[in-house]
Amino acid sequence: MKNTSIKLLFVAVGLLTVSSCSTIYDKHVQWQAIEPEVFPIIHGIGYAPISLQRSEHKTQRMLMAIKASKIAAYSELAEQVYGQQVSSKTTMADMIIENQQLASSVQGLIKAAKVVKSYPVGDTYTTELQLDYKDVYEIYLASLNRKEIRDISYF
Repeated sequence: MKNTSIKLLFVAVGLLTVSSCSTIYDKHVQWQAIEPEVFPIIHGIGYAPISLQRSEHKTQRMLMAIKASKIAAYSELAEQVYGQQVSSKTTMADMIIENQQLASSVQGLIKAAKVVKSYPVGDTYTTELQLDYKDVYEIYLASLNRKEIRDISYF
């Protein structure tokens, strides 16, 4: 009985020692950012009619068209970056299409886009935007870093 108790005690101490080995060393991991090889530049162009803006004042219609063309250009950039979701619904009866609906939506966050040009062309206002992924990458590094291990120190 005494011999069994001693064996059990040695087994318990041995298991405790083995299981605590992994916590003897603590480590500090240093990360290093991975820079892409190529930074693409994409462009978005937005258009807005000046005369169709809802205002009686010519200057205000122009300002509204400027803003609308800029929003349209941002939407085009978002389509290029995130894609466009398209949904469709068709209703048929007696093998004849009764109703057909098509809808699309774009959702995304565009940072670091720059206005390249903004100008009127006849009754339409045009805004050209540029998105340089190098600028996006620098913003990304400043906020949420994609990293790889540079060094591990055990102590």
